[in-house]
Amino acid sequence: MSSLTAAERHKRNRSIQIMILLTALIVVLFVISMNTGFTRLAPLEVIQTLFGGGTNAQSLILFEFRMPRIIISVLAGAGLAVSGCVIQSVTRSALADPGILGINAGAGLAIVLFLSFFQSRQAVPVYMLPMAALIGAAAAAILIYALALRQHQGFSSTRLLLTGIAVASGISALMVILTLKFDPNQYQFVSTWLAGTIWGSNWHFVLALLPWVLVLFSYVLYHARTLDLLQLDEPTVIGLGVAIEKNRRMLLLAAVALAAACVAVSGGIGFIGLIAPHLARRLVGAQHLRLLPVSALSGALLLLAADTLGRWMLQPAELPAGIIVSVLGAPYFLYLLSKAK
Repeated sequence: MSSLTAAERHKRNRSIQIMILLTALIVVLFVISMNTGFTRLAPLEVIQTLFGGGTNAQSLILFEFRMPRIIISVLAGAGLAVSGCVIQSVTRSALADPGILGINAGAGLAIVLFLSFFQSRQAVPVYMLPMAALIGAAAAAILIYALALRQHQGFSSTRLLLTGIAVASGISALMVILTLKFDPNQYQFVSTWLAGTIWGSNWHFVLALLPWVLVLFSYVLYHARTLDLLQLDEPTVIGLGVAIEKNRRMLLLAAVALAAACVAVSGGIGFIGLIAPHLARRLVGAQHLRLLPVSALSGALLLLAADTLGRWMLQPAELPAGIIVSVLGAPYFLYLLSKAK
């Protein structure tokens, strides 16, 4: 008994150390990202400005332009990673990801339809975007789940993956058709959104996203024990008194809502929900009370690094963060696919 207690204590301490390390890396990258852009600021100037010692121009650049975008990158990366972690656990598929399964595409279609009612990007009611994205993502998730679930055969993660890819392709084609009717400004915005550009660049977008991430992450973390139980075979879980389908639906809904809210303000970014949970499992194991926070920190670090690199590589132009993530994520997905039977 004491050896088990010692092993658990070691795992807990290791998890805490990893979370502290990831947090420190995010803070360092935060400072570097504040210095990345068309107007260069020295790291010392960034730190001075953060503590109120900079000029008015430096304060404007940091607090009104760069900091909201950086915070959205952190929140969206964490949210997409947790969403992917939950989906992988519920479906028991190592290849599951909100982008691959078509959830992001459903949210994107809803946003395209939503934007079609407004003449300019400035006229868009920011706080309605996550709700519109949730409706589209939920509709796509219900369609995919219904098509993947066969009567008398149960739930198949393989069917879910293939159905999600097919539905995502169809939705993407429909979005292209709809954008042909847009004016040049709307078309350019939708194109950059689909490429995965962090387009929410003011505090209104931060405030629109923050409650969704905090509430849904808290809900998922509260049900970490349930996620652990769902990894067991169904007869065992039923014997323990767990309502499998009810918990599966509620957790999937939370994951869909989390992904939808994130892509509503961050653009169509995929593969974060695939890479970050796999990285977290290698670091802290499969127990969700440790896995979920480490996944969130890993996703935040990955997306912040991708956005910072995208703003640095082609200055003064920008390379969308979604493209950089895809360059890393697509080969990793093919690697996992080659290992799957």
